[in-house]
Amino acid sequence: MESATSRPADAIPGGWVDRWLPGPLRPWARLMRLDRPVGAWLLLWPCWWSTMLAVTDTGARPWSPDILLILLAFAAGALVMRGAGCTINDIWDRKIDAMVARTAGRPIASGAIGVPAAVALVIVLGLVGLAILASFTPRTIIVAVLSLPLVVLYPLAKRVTYWPQVVLGTVFNWGALLGWPAVTGQYPGWPAFLLYLGCFCWTLGYDTIYAHMDRADDVTAGVKSSALALGARTRPFLWTVYGAALIFWAAAGLLCELGPMFLAGLALAGAHFVWQIVRLDIDDPAICLRLFRSNIRFGWIIFAAIIAGQLG
Repeated sequence: MESATSRPADAIPGGWVDRWLPGPLRPWARLMRLDRPVGAWLLLWPCWWSTMLAVTDTGARPWSPDILLILLAFAAGALVMRGAGCTINDIWDRKIDAMVARTAGRPIASGAIGVPAAVALVIVLGLVGLAILASFTPRTIIVAVLSLPLVVLYPLAKRVTYWPQVVLGTVFNWGALLGWPAVTGQYPGWPAFLLYLGCFCWTLGYDTIYAHMDRADDVTAGVKSSALALGARTRPFLWTVYGAALIFWAAAGLLCELGPMFLAGLALAGAHFVWQIVRLDIDDPAICLRLFRSNIRFGWIIFAAIIAGQLG
């Protein structure tokens, strides 16, 4: 097993949590992954993309106060629900995390926070999430509630299948189905479903890259991942799923009659995918982490492409 100093760690001393938060609050911030915002961004992007597609379809003004409030509500919801999801995951995985170098310092695995306290946090975050959800349209609430069973089941997937990324992709991109009813008041249309399929493929790619950081430890802990299933075949797999993502997104944009600038932005997104695939070294955890984090920038590319497509 690799040592904790030879791979990226989940808790990095000297980060903003250590600089700005009082000592008693630091484990809670780390439990919610407030010091590692990439997951919240990846949860948020499908929500924002779907919102912008719905704006295009309805002809609403992208920066009207109503749309800005929807975007802000999704941002708050992504932060809260990502924190709840990470806490649920850490409760399920506390014994496995203690065996993995990168995750051994997580608050529950290390004993800094007990399970009863973590459950209480999930309840509080869930109530906050429900309050945020209540600000949306009734059909948005109905679609959101449908995802809850998958949220609870995801941590179990790695114990029974080499493809927990399939479950993650299914639940983590549910926001692609939420922006549409949030704007239109109607159930998701075909563009939203095509966006969702593209996001699903995107997640299969980026989370496989992420899983390569833990291959050796996962074998020791007895858990499964697409990284273990694919090994050296990861690069061809990425060409396939990333290519499929671009096709689904292009179809969604065409259905919404986005202009040529959208396709130009999508081409830039494709170039980013190519950079990820070419740069990938599955045996270098630092590179894998860098590529995974780069998907925050990728999200901005797609977001800008949708807005540009509205303009021409």
